[in-house]
Amino acid sequence: MDISHSVGPVTLLEGNTPLIPAPRLAEMVVPGGKLFLKYEGLNPTGSFKDRGMTTAMTQAVADGAKTVICASTGNTAASAAAYAARAGMKCVVLVPDGKIALGKLAGAIAYGAQVVTVLGSFDDGLRMVREASEKAPIALVNSVNPARIQGQKTAAWEVTEQLGTVPDWLCLPVGNAGNITAYWLGFCEGSLLLPQLLGAQAAGAAPIVLGKAVENPDTKATAIRIGNPARWTEAVAALKESNGHILAVSDEEIFAAYHALAKVEGVFCEPSSAAGVAGLLKSVKEGRLDPEGKTFVCVLTGHGLKDPDSAVADAPTTISIPPDTDSLLKALAL
Repeated sequence: MDISHSVGPVTLLEGNTPLIPAPRLAEMVVPGGKLFLKYEGLNPTGSFKDRGMTTAMTQAVADGAKTVICASTGNTAASAAAYAARAGMKCVVLVPDGKIALGKLAGAIAYGAQVVTVLGSFDDGLRMVREASEKAPIALVNSVNPARIQGQKTAAWEVTEQLGTVPDWLCLPVGNAGNITAYWLGFCEGSLLLPQLLGAQAAGAAPIVLGKAVENPDTKATAIRIGNPARWTEAVAALKESNGHILAVSDEEIFAAYHALAKVEGVFCEPSSAAGVAGLLKSVKEGRLDPEGKTFVCVLTGHGLKDPDSAVADAPTTISIPPDTDSLLKALAL
């Protein structure tokens, strides 16, 4: 990556996200093991995408681009819009019509992007922006851009620094497969010790697990609703080289992990972020791995407020009372 020395980085001070110990959840998910949560939802726009967007946008500025474009299920759109605003560039984002979480769409709009809805899937949108960037002077900032991977790999270095070593297993959701590719690159460049990788795809959008593209991917975990990952080949190579594995988890399993993260450990992530935890739990239950004495890091890719609808969709009915203390105590059965 050749970035001119005269161009400063386009940054919002991304990175340095916490690695949170999760001892109570560990008892449920990996008995006998240790569990940590890499909470990427505390990046500036609320997702891990910011790590790669700072490098992709810096490269775009160095290359003289005036407009950037991306296809997105939501997080990339918000991140690209914010970093384009920071750089003083125009940003165009393509999102699947009606299939993007409200918090992500709100971010893209707030940061000033031109939002185009596509009557199709994310995969349709990615094809369109790739073709558009070849035909017009527009910089593509999806994870097919190598600068994105260079930025995202820094999370692996942070995990190693915060833990003091590499974990035995790194577990994460897999959608377009850029993140699993970037983590593996970071570990390979940063340490002689290497973790095993566990990838989790939603059952309705599990092309790598199935070994074939999914024409109409379907899952409530919208960030990983992708039927033909751009980094498919690299992800498969990373899984093989790490002696890891990838599996499909149902929406019910994803949402069970999503609720457990919040209620057991107080960590609120978007539903797709919980896929890695769901995949780890399923792997242990099915005997694919023995957690005894092992250290696990689960990557939580986005903040829970990215998808507020999911948080309140199955919430219990609120209690309404008159404005007096006796009514309160009665309602609380105290």
